[in-house]
Formats: sequence, C-alpha cells, structure tokens
Amino acid sequence: MDQFWNNEYIKTAGDYSVVILSIVVFLAIFELVTKYNNWEEIKRGNVAVAMATGGKIYGIANIFRHSIMQNDSLLTMIIWGMYGFFLLLVGYFIFEFLTPKFKVDEEIKNDNRAVGLISMIISIGLSYVIGSGIS
Repeated sequence: MDQFWNNEYIKTAGDYSVVILSIVVFLAIFELVTKYNNWEEIKRGNVAVAMATGGKIYGIANIFRHSIMQNDSLLTMIIWGMYGFFLLLVGYFIFEFLTPKFKVDEEIKNDNRAVGLISMIISIGLSYVIGSGIS
C-alpha cells in the first residue's frame, strides 16, 4: 500500500485535489470579508473585482506551490497552506487599514481598476514573501 501512496502520479493528484478544495474554501472566506459578491461583480464585467480575485487565486496557489515543494507530508502541506492563507488575509486587512482616504472594498466594487490592480499585486507579492518563509 505504501508503494501506491508514494507514486508520483497519486501524490500529484492528491496535492492538486487539496489545493483546488483549499482555493474554493479560501475564496469563500474572502467572500465573507469583502463587502461585495465576487462572482456577481465578475459576471457584470467588473474588471477590478476580477483582478483582485485573480490575485487572491494566484496568491493562494503560489503559497501552496511553495508548501508542496517544501513538504513531503500532505498534512504538513495543508497546515503551511492554511497558515499562508491566514497571512494573506492579514495582508488584505493591512492594505485596507493603510488606505484611510478611501475604502478598498468600495473602490473595487465601483470598478476602480487602479485599486483592483494594486490589490492583485499585493496578493501576488505577499504570496512570494509568505512562500519563501515556508519550511
């Protein structure tokens, strides 16, 4: 049975499945903390929301990429991924806090693409910093 679980194809499929599920769960959590419905806004053509959401997806995937590369155990990979997501979420709140002249959520909901772009870049950039700390 160990030979089955140590097969690279099985391991890759397992990692992939966990990451897909994690992205869905983490996007649902992001949905709870934003003041807009991501998928409704994207359906309406809101590019700022699409950029911010895309940055979050990329950021989560990048964190898990580092976690997969650094860990042999599926459980350890999940724990590091969850921790990385938590830090990414904290980064989102810090971004909101550091912009007192406007509300990030409102600007993104109003399709302010400059704010959406910065939000995307922050998510991606932080994912690299978070990923580099995963061991």
